[in-house]
Amino acid sequence: MNELLTELQTLRDWLRYAVSRFTEAGLFFGHGCDNAFDEAAWLLLHALHLPHDRLDPFLDARLTRSERLAVHHLLQQRIAKRMPTAYLTNEAWLGEFRFYVDQRVIVPRSYFAELLGEGLAPWIEEAEQIHQALDLCTGSGCLAILMAHAFPEARIDAVDLSADALAVAHRNVSEYGLEERIHLVECDLFAGLGKRRYDLILSNPPYVTSAAMEALPREYRHEPTLALAAGEDGLDIVRRILRQAGAHLKPHGLLAVEVGHNRELVEKAFPDLPLTWIDCASADGKIFIIQKEQLAC
Repeated sequence: MNELLTELQTLRDWLRYAVSRFTEAGLFFGHGCDNAFDEAAWLLLHALHLPHDRLDPFLDARLTRSERLAVHHLLQQRIAKRMPTAYLTNEAWLGEFRFYVDQRVIVPRSYFAELLGEGLAPWIEEAEQIHQALDLCTGSGCLAILMAHAFPEARIDAVDLSADALAVAHRNVSEYGLEERIHLVECDLFAGLGKRRYDLILSNPPYVTSAAMEALPREYRHEPTLALAAGEDGLDIVRRILRQAGAHLKPHGLLAVEVGHNRELVEKAFPDLPLTWIDCASADGKIFIIQKEQLAC
């Protein structure tokens, strides 16, 4: 290792080395980046306490020995353990929003982030019409926080079964100063909500099928299984949400659920439900919406 530390002097040297090693190791990129270069840059800039959007000015800067040791350690963690970079840096990003993460929660990644940036328009005409909202399976609290920014008049319940996940969510809610508007609830879906009713219920629940769980890349094995696995067809939680959501929606209230690649499975399981599938810039048909009155089907 001493020879390596001597040969690699600049940020440019380490960036090239990281990309080569990531590619050689066949790493999987799916926790914020989709390629070796972007992930290497993210990890190196974090390790060196440099701005994430300012790589070029520092490329030819020489690293101190302690900086080279720190960088090498992080690269080894990423390669040898297949640890997602988000866990190594304890941060994940959805657009301009940064969230603290560790292995108590899955790394935030949701198509809802794009849609909430536009206030779920046109399905929600005015942001001010949302007064009570619910984020089911909140995990790190990221979507509840995005909802709070999208709907400034809303008070939001954020529910999760995992006390560990809610501890992470509490940290993120506090960092955004939203303790007065986001109420964290430890319960199994609607079980701890009594008779509360909402204008909007949003959920990015576990939806990975049994077959897909078996085939997941090693990087995903660091995430809590509870937040991923959802039975043989990936719809165990979705079924429960659809059965129970109607009782917790106000008249004309809206339910929105992310199901990833499971659209065909959902349509096969619920052929009579008039689901509307939403497209966004990065993907089509990953989220469905339905109104309270339509859930009677």
